[in-house]
Amino acid sequence: AYKRFSELLPKEERENACSVRIPKSLILTLPELRANPFQHRICHVFSTSESKDGSMSFEDFLDMLSVFSDSATTVVKSHYAFLLFDFNDDGALDRKDLEQLVNCLTGQGEESRLSSAEMEQLIQNILEESDIDRDGTINPSEFQHVVSRSPDFARCGGCPA
Repeated sequence: AYKRFSELLPKEERENACSVRIPKSLILTLPELRANPFQHRICHVFSTSESKDGSMSFEDFLDMLSVFSDSATTVVKSHYAFLLFDFNDDGALDRKDLEQLVNCLTGQGEESRLSSAEMEQLIQNILEESDIDRDGTINPSEFQHVVSRSPDFARCGGCPA
């Protein structure tokens, strides 16, 4: 992990890799993130930067690798998946978050975009299945409940990386 992290830095900075932050632009050059539709959210969620710029310390990078590893538990993976999907960072998945999630998963192209009616029906179905307290949002425990009933979540590694 350290070798991978330090290789993102210019040669002259590699010996100080433990004490520097790597800019988001360099993190996004990793092959695993380059084509990931959640690449910006991944940097946002795992970065501890006070300026919220998506840069990562070595510890941030290790956290990211740990969550996406095969040995991470479903509980840990689902916790971070929830954070990735909570686009407005308000602690709940609302209709806007779900719409953004669907758009990320289906692509932003005109040919793959759902119609308004299709999007509304899909969001309604998701909420009917997941929103146990019927407040119009999915909270972390409701998300965890849905994930616990989904064998595909654990099998595919959980998070969308």
